[in-house]
Amino acid sequence: MAAKAPKTLPCGCPGTAAKSFAHKSTAENFGEIESRLNQWPVQIKLAPVNAPYFAGSSLLVAADCSAYAYGDFHRHFMNGKITLIGCPKLDGCDYTEKLTAVAVSGGVSDITVVRMEVPCCGGIELAAKRAAQAAGVPFRCITISTDGRIL
Repeated sequence: MAAKAPKTLPCGCPGTAAKSFAHKSTAENFGEIESRLNQWPVQIKLAPVNAPYFAGSSLLVAADCSAYAYGDFHRHFMNGKITLIGCPKLDGCDYTEKLTAVAVSGGVSDITVVRMEVPCCGGIELAAKRAAQAAGVPFRCITISTDGRIL
């Protein structure tokens, strides 16, 4: 009996396309890698806009998937930053108001976004960019491919 072909999702979203990746090598680390997380909570929806750790901070706004896709995420992106994460597709909201409140009232010094290449991550980039503009701080966006490369 032949296996049934998987059903195509009606939305056609590239973010839901199933892919497998073959890695060239597996780098083994023989020591524990320490977290670079500097605060809690990390979810955009849960972080209080008046938290003292925002004052003068360099803010990293990361798409949920980005830390899983990019193997050295903590060391490469989080070091010395306050990190907030979210997924506009799964959270079903616009983060602009919350991130603007954090940036303006919290007095952040700059905002960096790490997002995935999939279209649904555009929402997190746009929200953070608007927040940076409202606060008058520098903005930077880094895009990660679904196979873990910086684009």
